[in-house]
Amino acid sequence: MKLEVIPRKDNKDSLNSIIAKIREYVNYKNLEPQDKLPSERMLSEKFGVSRSSVREAIQKLEFYGILKSIPQSGTFMAEIGIIAINGIIDEILRLGASDFKSLVETRILIELKTVRLAATRRTEEDLIQIKAALDAYSEKVLKGEDAVQEDLIFHLAIARASGNNTMNNMMLIIIPEILINFEKYHVCDKNGNEGLIRIKEHTEVYEAIIAQDTQLAKQKMKEHFKALYEYCYNV
Repeated sequence: MKLEVIPRKDNKDSLNSIIAKIREYVNYKNLEPQDKLPSERMLSEKFGVSRSSVREAIQKLEFYGILKSIPQSGTFMAEIGIIAINGIIDEILRLGASDFKSLVETRILIELKTVRLAATRRTEEDLIQIKAALDAYSEKVLKGEDAVQEDLIFHLAIARASGNNTMNNMMLIIIPEILINFEKYHVCDKNGNEGLIRIKEHTEVYEAIIAQDTQLAKQKMKEHFKALYEYCYNV
């Protein structure tokens, strides 16, 4: 398994413009919860943009719980009032790109929770996936090769084992940005000793999950993140 980093499209302003137009349409038509929006084709013609751009805007609004798409039926307003919708969209339009420190802080907060849940809820299949990721990482490190992606796949396997889909999804959202920043700032030291230390740390986290020791799993993950956290605040 390999994570593919896809550069982010420089279309934020265009996407925000479409989201703003959707909001104007919703307000103009006084749409209420469960009301149906026009089709992507109709909206693209109305706004003078491509259907793919409208689809991306709808998907973003759906992610934030404002719209709800039903296959073969269309896109509908969610079960929230217009005041809340306008407030949420205001925040969406003000969203900026996450800086590296914010990404690291968010990742640490999520993973200290997911590793505890994984230690409680992991299945035999989860342990197999975590071990496979650990072995893949170790193999790359011992060969002196770049193992950044294998490192993150190991952490994603733990997030999946937590049984919390929301946390797992959040990890999947921030991982591409973290990969880009790892490459940008040359975060991972390719020194052999550093790699061996990380193998040991990964193994200790994995063994704590096997033992279903939640406190030990959290402690070992905190120790594993110590260097990254310090690096983050020295960038």
